[in-house]
Amino acid sequence: MEIFGTLLPLILMFAIFYFLLIRPQQKKQKAIREMHNSLQRGDKIVTIGGLHGTIDSVDEDVMVILVNDNRKLTFDRAAVREVVNPD
Repeated sequence: MEIFGTLLPLILMFAIFYFLLIRPQQKKQKAIREMHNSLQRGDKIVTIGGLHGTIDSVDEDVMVILVNDNRKLTFDRAAVREVVNPD
């Protein structure tokens, strides 16, 4: 019975750690993964470097972004921070 009393605080600490830190991070990563998978031509985006542009084409890992004066830049798909399409 002493072992149970000793392990209970450790188990509670792990449960609190999981629900406050690990689980929210997993949800955030899943949302980012879904956003990257749903990118399509014409989406207005912001990259992790702060570049604003419109997607011209999307491949499996690479996309071409149209920026000022129809200049085309190539980025990794993972470089997208957010989609800013007006709804």
